[in-house]
Amino acid sequence: MRATRPLALAAALTLAATAAAAGCGGGDDRGDGTRPSGAPGSRGAPSKDPDAWIPGHVAKMSAEEKVGQLFVTRFSGRADALGKIRKYRVGGLIYFPGNFGAPARTAAQSNALQKASKIPLLLGVDEEQGIVSRTPFITRFPGNMALGATGDPADARAAAQVTGTELRAVGINLDYAPDADVNVNPRNPVIGLRSFGADPGLASKLTAGAVDGYQAAGVAAAAKHFPGHGDTATDSHTGLPVIKHTRPMWERLDAPPFRAAIGAGVDMVMTAHIVVPKLDGSGDPSTLSRNVLGRLLRGGLGYRGVITTDSLEMAGVREKYGDAAAAVRAFEAGADQLLMPPNLPRAYRAVLAAVRSGKITRERLDGSVTRILKLKQRRGLFQNTAADPAKARAVIGTPAHKAIARRVAEHAVTLVRNERNVLPLKGRKVAVTGPESGTLSAALRRRGVTVTAPGSADVIVLTTENTGRGAAARVRALGSKPVVVAALGRPYDLDSAGSAAAALATYSSSGVSVTALAGVLSGAVKPTGRLPVPAAGKQVGHGLGYP
Repeated sequence: MRATRPLALAAALTLAATAAAAGCGGGDDRGDGTRPSGAPGSRGAPSKDPDAWIPGHVAKMSAEEKVGQLFVTRFSGRADALGKIRKYRVGGLIYFPGNFGAPARTAAQSNALQKASKIPLLLGVDEEQGIVSRTPFITRFPGNMALGATGDPADARAAAQVTGTELRAVGINLDYAPDADVNVNPRNPVIGLRSFGADPGLASKLTAGAVDGYQAAGVAAAAKHFPGHGDTATDSHTGLPVIKHTRPMWERLDAPPFRAAIGAGVDMVMTAHIVVPKLDGSGDPSTLSRNVLGRLLRGGLGYRGVITTDSLEMAGVREKYGDAAAAVRAFEAGADQLLMPPNLPRAYRAVLAAVRSGKITRERLDGSVTRILKLKQRRGLFQNTAADPAKARAVIGTPAHKAIARRVAEHAVTLVRNERNVLPLKGRKVAVTGPESGTLSAALRRRGVTVTAPGSADVIVLTTENTGRGAAARVRALGSKPVVVAALGRPYDLDSAGSAAAALATYSSSGVSVTALAGVLSGAVKPTGRLPVPAAGKQVGHGLGYP
C-alpha cells in the first residue's frame, strides 16, 4: 500500500469537505426556515439521541406523505421538479446532465427545490466517475478500475471525498456510488470498468475506502448492485441477466464488498435487476426478491440502512410485471426507496392503494420512512440543506483536488509487458496513433519526447479503447517497428496484443489518465499499477516497474 497523501493536502481537502457539508448557507435551518416538529433545533427538550424525534414525527405523517418519501424521481426541469414535490411529496430527485447549469446556478436550483419541500430532499446523482459521470463541471477521476489498479484504499477515499465535496457544494447530498460489483466476466457489458476489479478482497478494501470518502464529505453513499452484478454478459438496462452463482460462490465472490460497505457504515445499498436462481428460485429479479433483500441483505449481512432499487425504468425489472405492480413488489420485497419509476403517478397510486388496503402494513411503511429520515438526519439535512451559490465555483476543481486526481491516475497506470526495455521512450522518435492520439502526443512533447510521423519513428504507440480482438489486427497493420499498446478502456484489449513489444493499461481515456500515461511512457513517472483483473495472460496483481 502506498503512503497516504501529504498532510497539507489532506488538511485542505478536509476543510473543503467541512465547508461543503455545512452548506455554507447559515446553519440556522434548512434554508427555508421550517423543520418538522421535534427535529433538531426545533423547540422541545434536547435528546442525546439525534434520531429520537423521528418516530414521533413519522406517526404524525399522513399516508400520502409517507408514500411520497419512498420515491426518488427524475425531472425535466425546475417546474417539473416543483410539481412533483408539491403533488407527491417525493423523498428525493435525481440529477442528470440536462439538469445541471453552471455550479452557481445548480446550487441555486438545489436550494429552490429544498425550499419547496416540507421534508428535506435527497438530491442524488449517478456520479461514479470514469465511464458513469453525470456532472459536467467536477474534477475528473479515472474511475473504479483505475482505483483498483492503485490497490490503495487511501486513493479510493481521497477520490470519493473530492467528488463528494464538489457535489455537496452544489446541493447534491446523495451519490449513487460506489459500484461494489466484482467483475469476473470480461464480457460484462454493463459493469466492466465500473468495478474495482476481479478480486473480492481488493474490491472490499476499496469499496470501504470510497464509502468513507463520500460520507466524510457529507454525501450519502450507495453501494451497488446487490447481490452482485459482476458475472453477466447481459445488460440489465435492456434485458434480465441470469447469474448462476451458488450460495457458497456468492459468499466468497460477491458478498465481501457489500459486507465491507456495511462495515464502513454505508448509508444506502442499491439492488440489482438480476436473477440468481441459487439465491431465489422464483425467477424474479433480486429487486423484487424477499429472499435476496430480506434474508440475505437484512438477515445475512445485518444491514439496517436504506435499500434503494436500481432504476425502475430498466428492462430487467419491467419484463415480468407492469410498472405499477413492480413498484409495489419491490417495496414488499424489502426496498425502502423506489428509484425513477417510469410513471410516477401510476406507481405512487399503486403503492398508496396497497397501503390503504392493508397489503402494505403500517409497520412496514413506517419502518422504511423511519430509515429514510434517519439517513437524512445523519447527513445533516434537517439542520441545513442550503448550498452557497457564490462559493460553489471556488470549491470545484481546486489545485488540491486536481493534484489528487493526477496522483490517482499516475498510480493506476499498469505496465504489463516491456520486452527489451522498449520503455521508457525518452530519447526515441515516437509516432502515436489511435484514440486520444492528439492529446497523448501533446503530453509526450511536454515530457520531452520527440513525436513524429510513423515513417521516421523508432517506436509506435497504439492506443485502444474497448477494441477487444481487433487490437491484434491493429498491431499487425503497423508493420515491423516496435509497437507499444496502451489500453485506455478495458484492459482486456491487451489479451489480443501479444505481438506488441510493450503493453500498458490506464483504465480510462480521460485527460488526466492520458497525461499520466505520457508521464509513464516518457519515464518521468515510474509505473506502479497492478492489474485488478486478469489481462494479457497475466493474473490479478501483476505489474512491472522500470529498472
